[in-house]
Amino acid sequence: MGDAEIIPIGTRGRPGRGSGSQRPSSAARQLAGTSRKAKSPAPKPSDEPVIETAQADPDAVEPVIEHTRPPAEAAAEPSPRDGIPIGDWLAALNQAAREVFGADWEPRLAEFLAFLRRRVTGEYTVDEYGFDAEITSRFFMAVLRPIAQKWFRVEVRGLENIPTDGGALVVSNHSGTIPVDGLMTMVALHDHAGRSLRPLGADLVFQLPIVAGLARKGGATLACNADAERMLRQGELVGVWPEGFKGIGKPFSERYKLQRFGRGGFVSAAMRTGVPIIPLSVVGAEEIYPLVGNVPSLARLLGIPYIPITPFFPLLGPLGLVPLPSKWILEFGEPIRTDEYDESSADDPMLVFNVTDQVRETIQQTLYRLLTNRQSVFF
Repeated sequence: MGDAEIIPIGTRGRPGRGSGSQRPSSAARQLAGTSRKAKSPAPKPSDEPVIETAQADPDAVEPVIEHTRPPAEAAAEPSPRDGIPIGDWLAALNQAAREVFGADWEPRLAEFLAFLRRRVTGEYTVDEYGFDAEITSRFFMAVLRPIAQKWFRVEVRGLENIPTDGGALVVSNHSGTIPVDGLMTMVALHDHAGRSLRPLGADLVFQLPIVAGLARKGGATLACNADAERMLRQGELVGVWPEGFKGIGKPFSERYKLQRFGRGGFVSAAMRTGVPIIPLSVVGAEEIYPLVGNVPSLARLLGIPYIPITPFFPLLGPLGLVPLPSKWILEFGEPIRTDEYDESSADDPMLVFNVTDQVRETIQQTLYRLLTNRQSVFF
């Protein structure tokens, strides 16, 4: 025991020794007292780096290193903790926009913002019939174009018969259960001929709450001689479908057989204005909704011309409203001139009937020819 070294508690020994804990107990900390010296904080490094320069000392063997400060204009590099600079964020967003929207995304965005400003401030033009050319070109045509190009794969023929300017009357057959053929004709003339077709619509079109406003903005107007003659004199390209609901509502067994063309009001309008009549034959629209039945009693109750029954509607519900992807052909025939007639000829019923029958027969014969040369309904 004499040789044993006695370690006083709380002086040289480690507090908390033998307790099994890494942290000393409160009693051990009291015994240890305040004899431990506090560590002095490390000197903070200066913001300016130190430049070491060597100076010669004649009495020393090695050169003496002298520490000096750099000039004030030498700025320190930014620390990673400062965050991403705003310039890097803008560059990344610009590159992402180019990848998604293309290299010309900036002028397209500026054009879209200018469009929104015009719509909000009311700096756009609507004619006396309610036609909004900007909305039609930018919205309606953009929505209908993929349907025409990808779904129906519309093939347009005879565009050389469409006048580049001035008034003209496009007369077409009508089919398809739902008047989709009129919309596809509008897209074809807008994209391929660069002209806006002004359709003449039935009374029912302008009695529907939402459809009426969209039809007006798209350029349609009521099918009456007064509006037709006024637009033709203003140099518009007017479209008419003389078969009306008899054409689009006929059964599938009578497909591509033209119904009666009414009383020839469109011919008299063309004669009074002296514009050419352009016959249009549409093949492919008869197959999108094959009409196999009708519910006339319910149609009369609802005040509509017919309620169609197809092989898929109403059996498949909303899915039955999807049109079949038939292959379409639109062929514009040679114009039938009316400028050789005077305005009084429009009051001659026999002459009007003869010209009407000529237009109808031209469309019917063209339909027969196109059907004969067609290899498949869907290809």
